[in-house]
Parts: sequence; C-alpha cells; structure tokens
Amino acid sequence: MNLFISDAVASADGQTQGNPYSLIIMLVVFGLIFYFMILRPQQKRAKEHKKLMDSISKGDEVLTTGGLIGRVTKVSETGYIVVALNDTNEVTIKRDFVAAVLPKGTMKSI
Repeated sequence: MNLFISDAVASADGQTQGNPYSLIIMLVVFGLIFYFMILRPQQKRAKEHKKLMDSISKGDEVLTTGGLIGRVTKVSETGYIVVALNDTNEVTIKRDFVAAVLPKGTMKSI
C-alpha cells in the first residue's frame, strides 16, 4: 500500500523546515515593486497637477477635463475659476477640473 502514497502526501506528515526569513524578504520585495510601480508615479502626477492648479492665472487658456477650451477671466481664492468659452458664454468650474494650460493663441487657431 505504501507504493501508492505520493511523496508530497508523505512529507505532509513530517515537519518541513524552510528559511524563516524568505517570507519576509519576499514581502519586502513585493512592497518595493508596488511602491516604485504604482505609488511613486501616482504621487508624482498628483504633485505636477497641484503645481499646474497653483499656476493658473487670469488670461490663461485652459482645457478642462470635460473637453471645454476657454480663457480664464476670474480666479477666486475658494478654488473656483470662471472660464469664458466665447464672447457670450462663461462657465464657473472648480480649479481641480483643469486638465492643461494651453499656449496663448490656441483658441484663435481653432
């Protein structure tokens, strides 16, 4: 009967000793990979976006996350800006929803 018992099942009964530090080392390696592949680039993008938000001033041409292009006519301290889409339409948006500051003259060229 012992011929039919595989080695894996037979070794499950005995105590197997492994390196106790291998699990800790593996977790540290996975943690570093997670940090450098996901967290660090996301923090870098957030920092650049905050820098962009702080640099918005009156007269800048901006692109919103909704796809609207306009010129900033008013910047408030509460975090909102007024964007003129054309001569007659103005939209008030939160400063966080600006995707990019466009070069001067972009609206005229479109």
